[in-house]
Parts: sequence; structure tokens; C-alpha cells
Amino acid sequence: MKPRILILCTGNSARSQMAEGLFRRDLGHRYEIQSAGTRPSTVRPEAIQAMAEAGIDISHHRSKSVEEFAGQEFDFVITVCGNARESCPVFPARTRLLHWPFDDPHTLDDFRRVRDEIAAQLALWQP
Repeated sequence: MKPRILILCTGNSARSQMAEGLFRRDLGHRYEIQSAGTRPSTVRPEAIQAMAEAGIDISHHRSKSVEEFAGQEFDFVITVCGNARESCPVFPARTRLLHWPFDDPHTLDDFRRVRDEIAAQLALWQP
């Protein structure tokens, strides 16, 4: 069984969705990757476009509630926004909690920049 990573944001509409796509591309062979939101909404079309420009298709992703993963164990939970960090549910003691704050994107250029910042942070990470 692969180690598990949950990427958590508020709406699971942009940052966590882009991170999920990048993590799956770069770590999917070694880890099971999921993303969720504390108040899920819908995946933003700008996130889909920014990721498509990087060769990653997240058009099939859906916004998920962190409640869908209640009772499941994760090796890492990574929050990518302050709200998710503040309202992050309690996970077992063995779960490593990490906080990687990224700006909330508004324009397509913001989405591209945040995508690239997530990719850069992921490239530096040594799980």
C-alpha cells in the first residue's frame, strides 16, 4: 500500500486542485494523492486551463469535502491556505502536518504563478 498525501484548502477549487495534479504527476508512482476542501465548491476553470498549459489534465477533478476522508489515515496533510490550516481537522499523531501557503489566485496570470510556485515547492520537498 502506498503512503498517502492529502492536500487541503478551503474550497478545493484552485490551489489544492493544482497541487493534486502536480503531486500526481511527480509523486503518483510512489504516493496516493488526494485533495479536499473545508468548504468545497467547484474546480475553477482557470485552474483547469493553467494546468492544461503545463500538460496536466485536471478537467475530470471534482471539489471534495475533507469530510469524505474522515477516519482515513494519511502520512502527510499539506494545507495550502491559511483558512484550511486554521480549520484543519484532527489527524492521527503519526500524520505529518505541513503548511505551504500560496496566494488565492484571481486572474489567469495568478493561477499560472501559483501553479509554478507549487511546482517549485514540490521540487524542493524531500518526503
